[in-house]
Amino acid sequence: MKRSSHGFTLLELLVVMSIIALATVGVSFALRDDGARELQREGERLAVLLESARAQSRASGTAVRWRPTETGFVFEGLPTLRLPKQWLLNGTHTNGPAQLWLGPEPIISAQQVWLINDAFPGRAVRLSTDGVRAFTVEQMQ
Repeated sequence: MKRSSHGFTLLELLVVMSIIALATVGVSFALRDDGARELQREGERLAVLLESARAQSRASGTAVRWRPTETGFVFEGLPTLRLPKQWLLNGTHTNGPAQLWLGPEPIISAQQVWLINDAFPGRAVRLSTDGVRAFTVEQMQ
């Protein structure tokens, strides 16, 4: 007796649906971002800007100070260097008053600044230098 198949069995359909469900869960966990990545990018961008201003300060021999403002931040002491003055992410600011001195000496004092964003409570990024090495970005919980 020969039996012909004209469709899928219930077991085959359940296996396929289970695979699809597991893949969907995996993708949703991979795409979830509670602000950690965005705040990390903001910190990395600021670290690059600080190092750029620090190099310019050493090259020109002028003292440079970075400080946050109401709408972003400012580099004081480098009138010829045009660096961005706005955060990429609205609501980003420093945790408390902060200012960083970037030169012109090759070795500066150890400094740090904390970045937070109102949209991501409980998240923070710390930018720090020991005075010799470049600014590093560290994610804090």
